Amino acid sequence: MTDQSYSATDLQAELALDREAMERLQTYADLLVKWQPKINLVGPDTMGDLWQRHMLDSAQLLPLIPNHKKVVDFGSGAGFPGLVLACLNPTLDIHLIESDQRKCAFLREVKRAAGCIVTVHNERIEKLEPLGADFATSRALASLTKLLLFARMHSLSTGICLFLKGKRWVDELTEAEKDWMIGSEHHPSRTDPAGMILEIKEWTPRHEYDD
Repeated sequence: MTDQSYSATDLQAELALDREAMERLQTYADLLVKWQPKINLVGPDTMGDLWQRHMLDSAQLLPLIPNHKKVVDFGSGAGFPGLVLACLNPTLDIHLIESDQRKCAFLREVKRAAGCIVTVHNERIEKLEPLGADFATSRALASLTKLLLFARMHSLSTGICLFLKGKRWVDELTEAEKDWMIGSEHHPSRTDPAGMILEIKEWTPRHEYDD
């Protein structure tokens, strides 16, 4: 259960963010509030908890990604987590993949207004040319099995996946292990007591071991 009293000031204090990063995030938040009634970017009942439910939830990935890395964010939607990471660390080369044209318009407006360094791809994940990313991220897009397939397409051989998962994360991992040989670490979520960040450093299709 998240805390609806959690504010931008709370986020800044918890993560020790500088003024420039907070200005980018505030611009982002203001645009989300403005655009939300038009295109339903996030669940309406989560807007009152924007700073913890969405901003902090995304920002918790930042310590796991070194500077100057290429990051691909699958199914970015309103920009969580990829656009938040771009606001917080301008050294990252972040690619947001989103098939919905209206959501891409929103992402590009935040990029312009907040001065975020991101590339927005208005395309289906499986139709893009391989991006060769160091890190792959995603939140609330698809099953772990499917996310690993996407990561296989767009990650370097040394790539790492950082997927935000909810209370069913154990079931998803068990199911994915039917198709993949997985090497992973698990980091408790800072926003969801039942959630987990899955840090996956190895994922190889099981059929390759059967050949």
